[in-house]
Amino acid sequence: MREEIQLTKEKKAKMISEIKTYFAKEREEDLGDLAADIVLRFVIEKLAPEFYNQGVLDSYKYLGSRVEDILSLQK
Repeated sequence: MREEIQLTKEKKAKMISEIKTYFAKEREEDLGDLAADIVLRFVIEKLAPEFYNQGVLDSYKYLGSRVEDILSLQK
């Protein structure tokens, strides 16, 4: 079961602003709020789970190495 990412109004507005700024600077395209919101929803739905999963894997590897460090303290 995958839970949907919940954003505060402030965070969502900031992200939409960032998307609009990116498109204006990098692509010389003016995006409205609706178009930027569609891009944001796409990123959240299709791309964010991969970033999340990579973060989980990285955490697992990091914690695994710390457990090995702790086990080395055994006498």
